[in-house]
Amino acid sequence: MSNTAKDLVAGTAGGVAQVLVGQPFDIVKVRMQTAPKGTYSGMLHCAGGILKNEGPLAFYKGTLTPLLGIGVCVSIQFGAMEWSKRYFGQQNLIHGVGGPNGTILSGPQLVASGVFAGLANGVVSGPVEHIRIRLQTQSATKPLYAGPWDAIRKIYAIKGVAGIYKGQGVTLLRESTGYGIYFWAYEKLMQREMEMKGIKREQVSPAKAVLFGAAAGYALWAVIYPIDMIKSRMQTDGFTPADGQKYKSTLHCVRTVWKTEGISAFTRGLGPTLIRSPFANGATFLGFEMANRLLHSWFQ
Repeated sequence: MSNTAKDLVAGTAGGVAQVLVGQPFDIVKVRMQTAPKGTYSGMLHCAGGILKNEGPLAFYKGTLTPLLGIGVCVSIQFGAMEWSKRYFGQQNLIHGVGGPNGTILSGPQLVASGVFAGLANGVVSGPVEHIRIRLQTQSATKPLYAGPWDAIRKIYAIKGVAGIYKGQGVTLLRESTGYGIYFWAYEKLMQREMEMKGIKREQVSPAKAVLFGAAAGYALWAVIYPIDMIKSRMQTDGFTPADGQKYKSTLHCVRTVWKTEGISAFTRGLGPTLIRSPFANGATFLGFEMANRLLHSWFQ
């Protein structure tokens, strides 16, 4: 089994863990991001309304799409990241830097690897998150879409491939910026742990993988949250003026939100995100590290 195949399988395990842990928080975040100003007084008001009006299963509304799609997305993230790390490791060996094996990457190398992982991931995450958000925000009593495949079929019939990839530009900006910081933070913490204790990566405790993943998640959201909010607005906007289109472009969306709702709109829904982040990202890196170690022990 090749290293790339191991990375992809381990990444899928991390993605599944992320969705199962983070989905209830994510739907609250999306509802708060996309609702008109004043709809919710806070995170608990939003969550309570979902529970009362739609039932507990509503917190996993649209889960099939992210469970399949985010599993693929995280698989791509880690596959691209690990491939890039190996590439830079080989370059380090050639130039005699990065330790005996060249595997101690510099900060810029880690950021570049994360940006590459984010861009590779964005090709899939854009449409996956678009469909998920449509399902999460549609009416519970008169839903427009019966499920993810119905949503894809109807959107494609209206706007074709461009409709499926609605909001893709801002998605790529979010992914490249966010994952550059995300993987840099995690890998730097792992490097520090290995250096301080004189151990190999596979000897780092699972608890530390969770802790470092949680910290990386906070670094990610500190950078990308306003971008994520604009992405959510673009991906829930109408496709034409006839069906309620508000924004002509991403820049028009930014200007409109700023003008009509103020700067606070760019951080609306941040509460559930900050609560969700350490659990979801800790689970992601734990799932990846444990699966990766298991695969390498099976297929040496």
